[in-house]
Amino acid sequence: MSAELIGMLLGLAAAGGVLLVVSFSPPFRQVRLVDRLAPYVHDSPAPSRLLGTATQPGMLTAARRVFGPVLFDGARYVDRLLGGRVAVRRRLDALGADSTVEDFRVEQVVWGGLGLLGAAVVAALGSALAGSVNLLSVVLLCVAGLVGGVLGRDWWLTQQVQRREELLLAEFPVVAELLALAVTAGESPTAAIARVTRLSGGELARELGATLGRARAGVPLVEALQQLADRTSLDALARFVDGLIVAIERGTPLAEVLRAQAADVREAGKRRLLEAGGRKEIAMMVPVVFLVLPVTVLFALFPGLISIVSLAQ
Repeated sequence: MSAELIGMLLGLAAAGGVLLVVSFSPPFRQVRLVDRLAPYVHDSPAPSRLLGTATQPGMLTAARRVFGPVLFDGARYVDRLLGGRVAVRRRLDALGADSTVEDFRVEQVVWGGLGLLGAAVVAALGSALAGSVNLLSVVLLCVAGLVGGVLGRDWWLTQQVQRREELLLAEFPVVAELLALAVTAGESPTAAIARVTRLSGGELARELGATLGRARAGVPLVEALQQLADRTSLDALARFVDGLIVAIERGTPLAEVLRAQAADVREAGKRRLLEAGGRKEIAMMVPVVFLVLPVTVLFALFPGLISIVSLAQ
């Protein structure tokens, strides 16, 4: 490692330390209202651990304990810079996650820090191999790693939501027919939902089980079902919930509606498979046209080309 690279890294570390010391010093640190009122308010006793949910220690928890103030300041800055809290909250609800928007922003900061660290390592290795340091390239690479990490977490959340919605659509016909069978046997919609969630598994069964749990906790069943419809962006699931709500409120027949909805979702699944097959067929033409065909033409023309060259000599 060259002396210039060592000096650059030491200078960056010293500048980062000075920036942290200055930004968190009392003249520049913002005093929150909680900190002002804390000396005058007695601490409440800690709740029993039996009333809470057990959390597994993970990377995010460890990072919060070590870099708590920096992470929360970065999360607030990312939230102000990117915005879109409503869209993030909608996607988190569609994912069925218990985390808040602030937790997601902290995860974005952690991903950005990891991207910055990876970019710094790549820049250090590239500078060591090249024997010189291009400061502009290093800065651009670090900025790209930081921005890529922050935006990559947002992209991964979208991918998680899409994957979960695909699972919901795949499970919907079976769950709808099971509900139709239970309702046809004489059970009420609430009892049919309880039976289906008890006998089946999957994302949709868990969603219905959580809805039934909220209803048993005191929320009206119609309101709990409407919350389920509001959290999803799937039209089929929204129509399914609307049918359940109408059947519960007005006592209309539900079995045929559920069977028809299940058949519609199956037909939509067949259409998606045909569309995916058409796209894959077009994608398969790329290696045929750009790889197999040129090699075939080369093998066909190469012997004749060699013969012409030999005759010309």
